[in-house]
Amino acid sequence: MEAFLEFLRSRRSIRRFQGREVPQDLLLKVLDTARWAPSSKNRQPWEFIVVRRKEILVKMSRLSPGARPLQGASAAVVVVVDPDKAPITHLIDGALVSLYIQLAAHAVGLGTVWIEALKIADGLREILGIPEGLIPVSVIALGFPAESPPPRPRKSLQELLHFELYGRRGPDGL
Repeated sequence: MEAFLEFLRSRRSIRRFQGREVPQDLLLKVLDTARWAPSSKNRQPWEFIVVRRKEILVKMSRLSPGARPLQGASAAVVVVVDPDKAPITHLIDGALVSLYIQLAAHAVGLGTVWIEALKIADGLREILGIPEGLIPVSVIALGFPAESPPPRPRKSLQELLHFELYGRRGPDGL
């Protein structure tokens, strides 16, 4: 149990990647695992666009400053959701499967960084031919890590925790 909790705490956003190509079987293993992410009513409103061609990754990297890590990534996975399949929860479902992609990649030794796609949706549609009714939720840049960043600061549990009612910090000074 402790090893798994430490695994979760050890994941970092990786923005610099080695030049090594990610083997197709490893990428497919990550995505096969990610499809087990939870979704409301098990609707699974997601699809994945795998991008490996350098010229496409570079085009995508120019859509926003936050997308720059795509320039050095070996691959990217664009998570696209269908609001017709999950009208209320499609964005949440897409975020959950995006996290599963990151955790599965971490488990097999790959680094990832989550790139918010809602602001660059039109550019992604144009570059990748995404139909108008579908929503690109995230772009996950991935590859073998070329950096090992330290953990970023986190709020204390005391700052986040309430008991029974908002504002009730609970017993024993929590």
